[in-house]
Amino acid sequence: MKSFQISLVGLFFMTLLFSVQAQDEQQVKEKQKISNSTVEVYYFHNTRRCATCQAVEDVTKSALEEYYPEQMKSGTVTFQSMNIEDDTNKSIARELHVSGQTLLIVIDGKKKDLTNDAFMYARTNPDKLKEKIKKTIGTI
Repeated sequence: MKSFQISLVGLFFMTLLFSVQAQDEQQVKEKQKISNSTVEVYYFHNTRRCATCQAVEDVTKSALEEYYPEQMKSGTVTFQSMNIEDDTNKSIARELHVSGQTLLIVIDGKKKDLTNDAFMYARTNPDKLKEKIKKTIGTI
C-alpha cells in the first residue's frame, strides 16, 4: 500500500512538471510569434480633431512604447498616425478598407479594428484601451 501511495505522489509531481513545462513552451512560442511578426498600427484621423481623437493617438502610442519598446526601436512594431483627408494617405486607406477615423492593428496581413474600443476608453479608461491593444497584438 505504501509503494502505491509513493507511486501516486510521483505521478502527481510528474504531471505537474509536464504541465508547467508545456505552459512555459507556449509562452516562449507566443513571444517568438510576436518577435517574428511585423506589427503595423495605424490611426487614421480627420484634419479637425477633438480631444477624444487626440487621446486615441496618445494612448495608443503610450501603450506601444510601454509594452513593446524594443520592437518599436527595431521596427517590428510600427505606429503611423495618418490624416485620412490628406491625398498622400488615401491609397493606404483604400488598401486597408478604411473610410473614416479608425484604429487598426495589422499583423502579417490580419487586421483587427479597435476603433470602437479606442473611442470608448481613450479618455475615460486609458488603461483598459492599453490592455486591449496588448491583448490584440498578443493574439493575432
